Amino acid sequence: MIAITSAFAHRYASARTQFLEAAAGAGLHVESMPHPLPGRDGEPLAMDVALDGDAGSERLLIVTSACHGVEGYCGSGVQVFALHDAEWRARAREAGVAVLYIHALNPYGFSHLRRVTQENVDLNRNFHDFTRPLPENPAYRAVHPLLLPEVWPPDAANQKAVRDFIAKHGVQAWQAAISSGQHEFADGLFYGGRAPTWSNATLRAVLARHAGGARRIAWIDLHTGLGPSGVGERIWAGRNSAPDVARARRWWGEKVTSIYDGSSTSPLLTGLMWESVHDAAPQAEYTGIALEYGTEPITEVLDALRGDHWLALHPDAPAALAESIKARVLRAFYTDTDAWKEQIISQARQALIQAVDGLSG
Repeated sequence: MIAITSAFAHRYASARTQFLEAAAGAGLHVESMPHPLPGRDGEPLAMDVALDGDAGSERLLIVTSACHGVEGYCGSGVQVFALHDAEWRARAREAGVAVLYIHALNPYGFSHLRRVTQENVDLNRNFHDFTRPLPENPAYRAVHPLLLPEVWPPDAANQKAVRDFIAKHGVQAWQAAISSGQHEFADGLFYGGRAPTWSNATLRAVLARHAGGARRIAWIDLHTGLGPSGVGERIWAGRNSAPDVARARRWWGEKVTSIYDGSSTSPLLTGLMWESVHDAAPQAEYTGIALEYGTEPITEVLDALRGDHWLALHPDAPAALAESIKARVLRAFYTDTDAWKEQIISQARQALIQAVDGLSG
């Protein structure tokens, strides 16, 4: 086992190196799917995959990081620590559970300190059948003009308009309008796209290779940016099925929340990534959660994202302003303190053990 703080990195390239070294130290083979674009320092990008356990196991636990790019600074740390945790690895092995680590689902966003992919797509709104009509979000349409003002920081008029919206409709309505997902404004926030992204297609290929023979599948997808600082909300990540949610609560506790009943800090979403597991393994019983760690208040997180999207539309912005915007984005999704990291690892380790017990029970 390594020190908790040693599992976390400050650059994508360092996080990737630590993951590759941890997998090699555990004696695991790593598959690397190269990304077509370079990172912000010119480094190569990839989605890296390591399987710990029997490839033919009927019980599979999937652990993923960086669905939302910059959130990978947390998720990668959890994966690196887990690969160094001999006691946890032995427990999974003895239970007959294979663990599939998928590092950096969205390596472009991870490296470039963006939540979105290179296509400006929120990966966790991108899993649709694009041959069918896409969902509409009229609430987003109404707030889009407020989100990306001509200048950054926003001028007094824009700030007042945002305050007035929140005063009239509430913070939850502001959050839901923005973050539920939309397919109308390609330059906007939480854009779900109009075709599968590189990360979507690559993840589906990984699952087709590794999940097709499993009979029972669990998935822990690591996220940050919602809820109280350091608290890992366990959000049901599956279809609106009462028996499946009940099973998740037996595994991970009665505090597992759901976007379907309003108990989660997340609003109702569409195009979610877990849909891919049903395509890869339609025969499997599936139980999954998004482990969502809090960082800063939701209004600050959303404003940090507004600034990042503004910067993407204004690449010639002064260097000092660009640097401050990126630093704010990182703070919104990664709290660089020892205490926060210890909270993250403690809760993740518990969730991993509970998943193995659930799969083998």
